[in-house]
Amino acid sequence: MKPRVLGMILAGGQGSRLSPLTMRRSKPAVPFGSKYRIIDFAINNFINSGLFSIYVLTQYKAQSLTEHIQRGWRFGTFLSDYFITLVPAQMYRFEELGPVWYRGTADAVYQNLHLVGNHDADYVAIFSGDHIYKMNVEHMLQQHIDSRADISIAAYPMPQAQAHQFGIMHVNDKWKVTDFLEKPVNPPSIPGQPGTSLTSMGNYIFSRRALEELLETSMSGGEEGFDFGKDVIPRALSDGYNVMAYDFHKNPIPGQDRPNLYWRDVGTLDAYFDASMDLVTVNPEFDIYNGEWPLRTSSEFSPPAKFVHESDGRRGQAFNSIMAGGTIISGGTVRDSVLGRSVHTHSYSLVESSVLFDNVQIGRHSQIRRTIIDKDVIVPPATKIGHDVEHDRARGFTVTDNGVVVVPKSYTF
Repeated sequence: MKPRVLGMILAGGQGSRLSPLTMRRSKPAVPFGSKYRIIDFAINNFINSGLFSIYVLTQYKAQSLTEHIQRGWRFGTFLSDYFITLVPAQMYRFEELGPVWYRGTADAVYQNLHLVGNHDADYVAIFSGDHIYKMNVEHMLQQHIDSRADISIAAYPMPQAQAHQFGIMHVNDKWKVTDFLEKPVNPPSIPGQPGTSLTSMGNYIFSRRALEELLETSMSGGEEGFDFGKDVIPRALSDGYNVMAYDFHKNPIPGQDRPNLYWRDVGTLDAYFDASMDLVTVNPEFDIYNGEWPLRTSSEFSPPAKFVHESDGRRGQAFNSIMAGGTIISGGTVRDSVLGRSVHTHSYSLVESSVLFDNVQIGRHSQIRRTIIDKDVIVPPATKIGHDVEHDRARGFTVTDNGVVVVPKSYTF
């Protein structure tokens, strides 16, 4: 009999390091790749892997994410095991504490543990909703079953200098986890691979019994026990549960010839910008055009993109760029950029190495470089952004460590 698998996507991330993009939305709701939201990649991974029973757990500034899921991610109503359902934080009442919000990743699942019982799940796939990657979850599940694991953790080798932001695993030659350190200041390297650490991707598969036991035990601790990486995984190891690491680099994606190596935590503005620029290279490592692994999102009813004017100095053109429907490149040039829906660049304008969200207008003779512009911004004619970062800071724009300028949603010049 085919096992019953329940998917849970943790989508309550506040994403404070992505501000101002997260001033009015949660991190999973931030637009990415012209027409998607960050949450779409986790949902597509589940659906493309044949996992159709999905709860999306939300908390911070969830309205934008809620509208996106409700409008764009709906199955039919006649199949009870095919659903994508939002589960907002509901102020769960603890006898000793009274009502509380989600206090961590593990607590979010614990407060909704009844959903696992309602679904009568054999396994629960608990995945983060704020990373950019493709993953065949079925392949990870099969390894979980074959190894008789209680917990499987998706693992990603990462440069040691960056690994302090993640959970770090020690494994033996069979990829059994022997130790887990949550965000250590000095992350250890993989034995035999100096300069590289084995990090947790924040994606877990739990056998139901282990999940229920560990959450009940962890939550009884009072002031601690609320996070998977910090509390639940180390407790599982000390209590003798079989915790296995899953090598993400061995994850097969149908229709993809190259190894599946791309995973990005777009937790900072610079990381978000760099991941966006990855998409516009000639042969991007993260391929969004693989028909055997389709990337769905909410329906788009905008007209096709259009390029107009063809005369010397006034030619609508774009190079090494992607753009969504409804965009009009009117006598200007776009280069190495990502444009959302219904963007309009006017004549003689130049947009380079930038990310423009939906409904942005670029005025005539304007020059935009290394800039992220959030939705519904009208840039006046002859405006320069990204050419003088001190001037941009003086206007109140965020400027990242790498010099990327960020214009907030609905900004008025």
